[in-house]
Amino acid sequence: MHTYDVTVTTSASPETVWKLLVDAASWPLWSKVDSLDTTRSFGLDPGGDDGVGSIRAFRTGRTVTGERLTEKVEQRLLAYEDAFIPSMHHYRARIELSPTASSGTVIHWYGEYETSWLWRWVMPRYLQKFMQGMAEGLARYAEEREPTR
Repeated sequence: MHTYDVTVTTSASPETVWKLLVDAASWPLWSKVDSLDTTRSFGLDPGGDDGVGSIRAFRTGRTVTGERLTEKVEQRLLAYEDAFIPSMHHYRARIELSPTASSGTVIHWYGEYETSWLWRWVMPRYLQKFMQGMAEGLARYAEEREPTR
């Protein structure tokens, strides 16, 4: 099993960060994915609050990956697993949000996965960097969307 583990702190509230996480349509706005593939997604909420069991398909370049939401605790935890990811299998990830003393949020995003022997030398370093960029993009975009306090 390979793993990645990233932590980012943002001045945005857990509520603002949460709204972005549960709305698959927002991911291309703040992340490294190019688009949400609605034809390969399943159970998306039209109001942007995807529920457990939803499959969210994201296109990055020519690759489409599908992730099934497995656990959801309002403003605290979003967990998912691979529904279809060509380069990985047995993939499980968790995004935990914790409030800071200054009304911000700590984003802890981590996961574990297996790859084929072809990918085992490249994927761990690549995915660690990719997921760091995902968490940082979420943090920055949430700060831009934070209502004036």
